[in-house]
Amino acid sequence: MVQNRVDDGPFQATISGVTIGNLMLTKFSLSNLKAITTPQTLRHENNKTDHLFMSMVLKGAVSADQYDRSSTDKADDFSIRDTNTPWTIEHAGYSEVLAIQIPRERLESMLGATRRFAGLTVEGTLPTAILARSYLCNLARLAGQLTPQVADRLVGVGLDLVIASVAERMALETPKALQGTLIVQRAKAHVAAHLGDADLDPAQLAAAVAVSLRHLQALFRAEGLNVAAWIWQRRLEAAAQRLSDPACLALQIGEIAYRCGFADQAHFSRRFRDRYGASPRAYRHAALTQAAAS
Repeated sequence: MVQNRVDDGPFQATISGVTIGNLMLTKFSLSNLKAITTPQTLRHENNKTDHLFMSMVLKGAVSADQYDRSSTDKADDFSIRDTNTPWTIEHAGYSEVLAIQIPRERLESMLGATRRFAGLTVEGTLPTAILARSYLCNLARLAGQLTPQVADRLVGVGLDLVIASVAERMALETPKALQGTLIVQRAKAHVAAHLGDADLDPAQLAAAVAVSLRHLQALFRAEGLNVAAWIWQRRLEAAAQRLSDPACLALQIGEIAYRCGFADQAHFSRRFRDRYGASPRAYRHAALTQAAAS
């Protein structure tokens, strides 16, 4: 990243950070600085392509450009930046920013390709943005008081609030894009609420959101997704989360498989091994051993 002063005055900045679960939160306090990422700097730096960069303005204002979008985020606003694509960000005057590394897959699995939402200003006056900002700032303050298991759960809630905020902002875009986005969001929410239904498949999902199966498949393809594969992925992720959760230790593996929509334990074990490279039993043992050690 190339950084330059906006004026000729002395430069001062403070940086502090915490890590909570798989989130890294960093607070920057600085003034009159312009930072530019280029294709060259992205190639030469240790770029984390599996993460996105969330910038939440706490004080002042921050201007940015990415994906042909220009914005000025004021206090309480936030934006998502794509770490794989060049962008420019400018702090004119004094500003405080909470920067958060967010897993790319988590947002893209719910919102589609990053290009659709990177660079959009999520106004701090939106109801979901108010909740997300308050939650994440309080979570940062409690970082040292949380056990790893509790931290992981609370991080999940925080990410859901961020996703809801960005989805609300995206809904303000063009009507055509809005209609498709809302249908996909409703479909994903239905899957999340009905993972335990072994009969849930693309056809049933299409009926649940009142569109044809062909139309639903086209909307998912536009986001680089396959409906059936997405349902199975959500089921496997839910099973992996429960297998690694000490609070679910009393549940037999077969019960976890059933609650995640698998009618056959052998089928569950085969798909789980293909996805995670280990049997459900071995995965649970390794995850709980690691949790106990930490």
